Amino acid sequence: MAKKTGLGRGLGAIFGEDVVDNSGAEREGGNVSRETSPGEKEEAGKEYMVRLSLIEPNRTQPRKDFNPELIGELADSIKKYGVLQPLLVQKNGENYEIIAGERRWRAAKEAGLKEVPVVIKEYTRQQAMEIALIENVQREDLNPIEEAQAYQQLMQEFELTQEEIAERVSRSRTAITNCMRLLKLDKRVQDMLIQGQLSSGHARALLALENGDSQYQIALKIVDQRLSVREVEKLVKLLGKPKKEEKPKEEDRDLSFIFEDLEERMKQVMGTKVIINKKDRNKGRIEIEYYSEAELERIVELIESIG
Repeated sequence: MAKKTGLGRGLGAIFGEDVVDNSGAEREGGNVSRETSPGEKEEAGKEYMVRLSLIEPNRTQPRKDFNPELIGELADSIKKYGVLQPLLVQKNGENYEIIAGERRWRAAKEAGLKEVPVVIKEYTRQQAMEIALIENVQREDLNPIEEAQAYQQLMQEFELTQEEIAERVSRSRTAITNCMRLLKLDKRVQDMLIQGQLSSGHARALLALENGDSQYQIALKIVDQRLSVREVEKLVKLLGKPKKEEKPKEEDRDLSFIFEDLEERMKQVMGTKVIINKKDRNKGRIEIEYYSEAELERIVELIESIG
């Protein structure tokens, strides 16, 4: 009997080994991919050939960004060898909705195929989303933001805990938590992460900055100066330190007290406000205020009388 080639523990746990196994007993027994006849009812778990025009994308597909270059490479492979792994679909009226395999479906269309192999199953909305997420996570097809948004949707729409999600996708709860924290980043920084300008490590380092503008400015600096994650961590740590107020030296405090006393004594003599602006211990400027022409003349006469 041929060896099973499963998509992973997470997928098998959700929809069974009969679907995960794409090379097992059915193929050996001669019951290979075939096109359904008019009026024939498809059997769940069986493999069929279905026209591409009857297949539509998954509405809950967590992956939003499909690299045209990679789709083109897969299309070239499909032209040579065909679609080696059937799409997983479920009935949707007269059509079929993709649960797993949208990348293969897009590449098959680009390759000019008229039909592709599919395995038909029936799932709840939650199961369909979980399967699509698991396939993408196991193939590392999602960017970090798409992955985080998928986890968030599972939590919000189906009230799953992070522990439950971690179990389904065969990851640690810490990994799920760290991934979802990326959604706290400034939207501009998230876009840079989606475009591959920043790594997840860079992005996690920026989370220490609460201000979105600060996150974005450092993100631009990361790209411009090609900073490493460690350099970003040091920079963020430096920015996060509160500035220490410089304490006045003991000598400066003594001088301030002396000049305040001198200002008060001159005020008593002049009969108006006097300010001493010191540059250093030995240099400075004295300002004497007046509020009328008569007061100015009085101050001048007072200074002259001192001479």
